[in-house]
Amino acid sequence: MALSLGGCDWAVLNPKGPVGDGNATLLVDSVAIMLVIVVPTIIATLGIAWWFRSSNGRAFYLPDWEYSGQLELIVWAIPLLTIMLLGGVTWIGAHDLDPAKPLVSKEEPLNIQVVSLDWKWLFIYPDQHVASVNRLVIPAGTPIHFALTSGSVMTAFFVPQLGSMIYTMNRMRTQLFLSADNPGVFRGLATQIAGDGFSDMHFEVEAKSSEDFYAWLGQVRGGGPALTPESYIELSKQSVVPEPFTYQTVSDGLFDKILDQTLPPGPGPVAEADAGPIVATTSQLCVGRRN
Repeated sequence: MALSLGGCDWAVLNPKGPVGDGNATLLVDSVAIMLVIVVPTIIATLGIAWWFRSSNGRAFYLPDWEYSGQLELIVWAIPLLTIMLLGGVTWIGAHDLDPAKPLVSKEEPLNIQVVSLDWKWLFIYPDQHVASVNRLVIPAGTPIHFALTSGSVMTAFFVPQLGSMIYTMNRMRTQLFLSADNPGVFRGLATQIAGDGFSDMHFEVEAKSSEDFYAWLGQVRGGGPALTPESYIELSKQSVVPEPFTYQTVSDGLFDKILDQTLPPGPGPVAEADAGPIVATTSQLCVGRRN
């Protein structure tokens, strides 16, 4: 079993940002607190079974035993104290790791608007007026303020090494603050089943140095199509994007139009027996520029 687990990616336990580090610490601390009950209980169970084996003549039997106040105190007090400690740790950790709580940093947060579609992710940089599909590029060491919604069905946004999972919902805006400590490439994915193309609904998060991030912005602005309401409607059609691509400009207020459904939502997942449109639209969708 140990060898089979050797190939696993322990992303949640290998955090690369302050939020991910807080999540991992909370998880490890919670498991350690619960083991305070689990380990002694397992040892006591094995010990009692061994002591009261049929071959042990020293084991005694009390057929008329009914109650022990000391035993009741132990049985109830230890779990109660453990639950109080676990609840306190979880309460404090949950408030410290509130997704909408800004991160403490000298750097100004970078605003990114996230739209989940069938079956792709749209990332809009409202202050930089560019956008990308299935590729999230961020500056390392800078807090990222995400505003998230869904242009179709509900799903969930999760970058395990950076931190908290959060849902995206139609006509609702959720918020999330994350940050990457150092440059690197991290896996992002959808964790809510959303139809036939769900298994391909993942993206790469590239944390770059500030210089490389602004160089990437310049490259994106150098050419490619514009993300307009018309091109968004085309993008929102059900399809699996073969490669990430970018838009050099974004229409003002596009995210708000998606949020209040001035731009209509996508059609949602099709029935499995009618999977033809997935293939039909895939080759037509990659109209952006790869960067």
